[in-house]
Amino acid sequence: MLIIGIGGGTGCGKTTVVQQIVNELPEEEVGVISQDSYYNDTSHLSYEERVNINFDHPRAIDFDLLCQHLEELKQGKPIHQPIYSFVQHNRTKDTVLTHPRKVMIVEGILIFTNPKIREMFDIKIFVHADSDERLIRRLKRDINERGRDIEEVLDRYQNTLKPMHEQFIEPTKEFADIIIPNNKYNTVAVDIVRTIINERL
Repeated sequence: MLIIGIGGGTGCGKTTVVQQIVNELPEEEVGVISQDSYYNDTSHLSYEERVNINFDHPRAIDFDLLCQHLEELKQGKPIHQPIYSFVQHNRTKDTVLTHPRKVMIVEGILIFTNPKIREMFDIKIFVHADSDERLIRRLKRDINERGRDIEEVLDRYQNTLKPMHEQFIEPTKEFADIIIPNNKYNTVAVDIVRTIINERL
């Protein structure tokens, strides 16, 4: 099994890159795991307490469970991937049955901050985008898809996202094997990744 890590800041276009790679491979050969599914279970907290959690800090992620699930997939066992609700700021009771594939893509802003997880990746890709571009994408997504208002998004960006990006996410660029500048559709980088995947498989 080939495990690919795709990291980068919020709104950098990771999902687009994941989709480009997925589209290049036969459907039954590739699976995707999102770091967002592995936010800690916060059922023991009230909604008000959950709202105040810093979700952009590595401590917000249940890396132990993610690590365990990757190990199980490598052993050929299916896993029950958690489902996370951005509206409730908590995991739901449901899970997604995820089967091992020849290529497993793990994507998320903090995936390269954890040394144990980092070592499990055969290829590490960092998607880089200009901070203004990332803010615009984040605004659109949070307002349209997550029901947030503009004040809330901007406040969160300024007080949490930006400092966390500078402290934790940007420095992980040094661990990347490939850096994809995502200010435009980057066919060359995706072609390189596809070539590496085909060689490894």
